[in-house]
Amino acid sequence: MQPDRRTAALVTPVAGFLLGFLDFVWIKWVPYPFAELGNSTATWAIAAFVLGYWIRSGWLRAALGAVALLVVAVPSYYVAAALLQGDSLAAVWAPTSLVWMLFGVLAGTVFGIGGAWARATGWRGILGTALPAAALFEEAARFVGKVEDPHYPSGAEWNIAIDAALGVLAVVLIGRSNRRRALALVAALPLALVIFVGFTLAGGF
Repeated sequence: MQPDRRTAALVTPVAGFLLGFLDFVWIKWVPYPFAELGNSTATWAIAAFVLGYWIRSGWLRAALGAVALLVVAVPSYYVAAALLQGDSLAAVWAPTSLVWMLFGVLAGTVFGIGGAWARATGWRGILGTALPAAALFEEAARFVGKVEDPHYPSGAEWNIAIDAALGVLAVVLIGRSNRRRALALVAALPLALVIFVGFTLAGGF
């Protein structure tokens, strides 16, 4: 069932708080390599996609809801770190937190709209279906660069396999037909490249 505006407005901040808080819990207690799914930009982007898919009606509502989800999740993550690990609560309003909120606005807009588009027909439906896989494939590509990195824990190959498998699974679950799934998988590759370039440029600032 499609949620009404009041339901979406109530669920979104709660979901954002849970995303940030439980993400820290996942990172802290789930063993490697699965812990990396918590320390993952793709996971947060897909959470924004899922909310947009759930809201489903109107790209603007989906985008605003997904942005709110990610913006709330950032301070929630640092609150969890303060409560469960004794980190300073000042991290909630530190410049790093504000930067991540800014990225949340960007990712929430793109993936929230993508979630709404995944229910559409035509090229919008294909792009929407492809977005979660693109985020996971891009993250897998970044793990490729860590395989030979002596400063990174061994076993990055597992992260590559996990992200790639989850990307394919996402397309299978979201796609409504074999044709759409095939087209979405093809579209996911250039989309992943765009995301990869975006991260590279952001890392240069």
